[in-house]
Amino acid sequence: MVARFWSFLTTLTLFLGLSTSTSHTQSHSTKFDFDSTCSSISSHLSIPNATNIASTLIQANTNLTFPNNDPSCNRPFQIVLTDTCRITMSIATSVKSGIEFEAWFPRNWTGRFLSTGNGGLSGCIQYEDLAYTAALGFAAVGANNGHNGMSGAPFLNNPDVLEDFVYRSIHTSVLIGKNLTSTFYGIPHSKSYYLGCSTGGRQALKTVQDFPSDFDGIVAGAPAADFNHLIDWSGHFLEITGTNDSSTFLSTEKWVTLVHPDVLRQCDEIDGVRDGIIEDPSLCDYDPSGLVCKDEEGEEENQSSNASCITQVQADMIKEVYKPFFINGELAYPRLQPGSEDLPVFFTGQQFIFTADWFRYVVYSDPTYDVNTLSEKDWALAEDLDPFNISTWKADLSAFRDRQGKLLTYHGQTDGLISPLNSERYYDRVTKTMGLTSSEQDEFYRFFRISGMGHCSGGVGAWEIGQTLAGSRNLANLDPESNVLTAMVRWIEQGVAPESVLGRKFVNDDTNEGVAFSRKHCKYPLRNTYDGVGDSTKPESWKCL
Repeated sequence: MVARFWSFLTTLTLFLGLSTSTSHTQSHSTKFDFDSTCSSISSHLSIPNATNIASTLIQANTNLTFPNNDPSCNRPFQIVLTDTCRITMSIATSVKSGIEFEAWFPRNWTGRFLSTGNGGLSGCIQYEDLAYTAALGFAAVGANNGHNGMSGAPFLNNPDVLEDFVYRSIHTSVLIGKNLTSTFYGIPHSKSYYLGCSTGGRQALKTVQDFPSDFDGIVAGAPAADFNHLIDWSGHFLEITGTNDSSTFLSTEKWVTLVHPDVLRQCDEIDGVRDGIIEDPSLCDYDPSGLVCKDEEGEEENQSSNASCITQVQADMIKEVYKPFFINGELAYPRLQPGSEDLPVFFTGQQFIFTADWFRYVVYSDPTYDVNTLSEKDWALAEDLDPFNISTWKADLSAFRDRQGKLLTYHGQTDGLISPLNSERYYDRVTKTMGLTSSEQDEFYRFFRISGMGHCSGGVGAWEIGQTLAGSRNLANLDPESNVLTAMVRWIEQGVAPESVLGRKFVNDDTNEGVAFSRKHCKYPLRNTYDGVGDSTKPESWKCL
C-alpha cells in the first residue's frame, strides 16, 4: 500500500510538471495567496448576467455533497481529490434560459484550463470529471447545459434552453471560465483543453466545427455526432423488435443469454484469439439461424416460450437489427455492431427514452405524443428540423487545424448506445471533405478504436485508457502512453502525437486484483492483429497493421 502511494505521488508529480512554463510557475508562486483569494473572490467578481456567485475552499479528500442536484443525475456526492477553490454561479444566457456554472480551481495549478462536458439529454454537471482534472492541475469548469436533470422536458416550447444544450452552455462556460481563471490566479492560462464523452463528445466536435479557437487540445469519446440520425436510429429498433407482446419480440434475457454468446461463438476468434473480445466487429457477419428451435428431425418448431432457442420470426428480426439504417432509401446511420447486444438498451419493447423525449419535447412539442408509432416520416422530419445545427456533422475542420488545434477521438467497439462505426464514418468524412492523406490528417486528428469497451467506459476489453477518473485508476495511471488526456497534453505541449493507446483490463475491474491483460489500441484505420504465437494478454503479441 505504501509503495503504491509513493508510486502515485511520483506519477502525479511528473504529470503536474509536464511542460509547465517556468515563468508561469514563478509568477504564480511569488504573487499568489490561494486561500485568501478563494475566500474573497466572490465578493468582488463582476460578471455580466451572473448571479448567486459563491466561492468555497474545499480541502483534499472532502466528501462534497450536492443536496440540490437533480436525483436523475445520480451524483449525490463527489470526493474532492486536491485542495480546490470551488466557484459557483448562475449565468443567464437569454431572458428565458441560463446555466448553472462551476469552476474547480486547484492549489496545484499547472497553468492549464479545461472544460468538461455532459451526457445524454442531460443537464448534469459531471463532478467526477471536475475532480479528476482539477487533481491533475487543470483549472476545470463545467455547467448544467441549460437545465437540470436527465429529462428533455425543459426543451418544451423553449428554444433558448435547447440552444444552451446544443452549444451555448459549453461556449459560455469556456469564455467565462478562461476570464475567471485569469482573475483568480492573476495570470492567463497557458493552454486550453476539453474532455468529454457521448454528448460530451458531440459537444467537442461542435466546438471544433463552430468555435475552433476555444481549445488547443480536445479529447472526445464516442461522439454523438450526426445527432438527428442517431436519435432516429435509436428509435427505429422498436419498429424492428416490436413491443413485448409482438411475435418478433425477444426478451432482454435471451439477448444476453442466447444471442450474445452465439455472436461470440461465431466471431470472437476472427482475430485469432478466443477471449470474449471481438477485436474488430466490422468483420463479424452474424447469422442467428442456429438458434432457431428444431424438433428431433431438425424441422423448425415454433417454441417462443422455450428459453434455449428462438423462432424463425425472431431470427429474421435479429438480422434486421444488425443492418444499417436508411431513411427514404438513403443511408442515415451505420449498423449496430455485433458484440454490443449484451446490454440491449434498444430491445426492451418500449421506445428508447432519449428518442421519446426528443420527439415529444422538441420535434412535436407534445408531451402526450405516442412515440411508439414513430416511423420513417418522423425520422425524416427530425432530420429536416436540425435545431441550431445539432447534427454536428460539418467536416471542414480547416480553422481548427490551421490554429494548430489537436483532436483525439476514441470509441468503444462494443458501444451499444452509439455505433462505433459512426466515428469511423465521421473521420472518413473529414478526410474526403478536406482532401487529406492519412498522414496529413494525423497531424491534427487521430481516432482510436478501443476493442471490448462499451459506452465511454467498462466492458470486457482493455478499456482503462485515462478517459475518466475510473479509467485512470483513480490517478494511478497518468502515463501518456496509456492515458488519452495526458497524451493530449504531451501532443500539444511537446509535439509528441500518440501512435497507439495502451489499455488495461483488471480482474473483475478491481485494481486490487491485478491486471488481467493489456492491449495497445490502434490509430484508425490500422487494425490490431494478433501475431498468432505470443501470449495474447500481452500488448507485444499484437501489431497495428
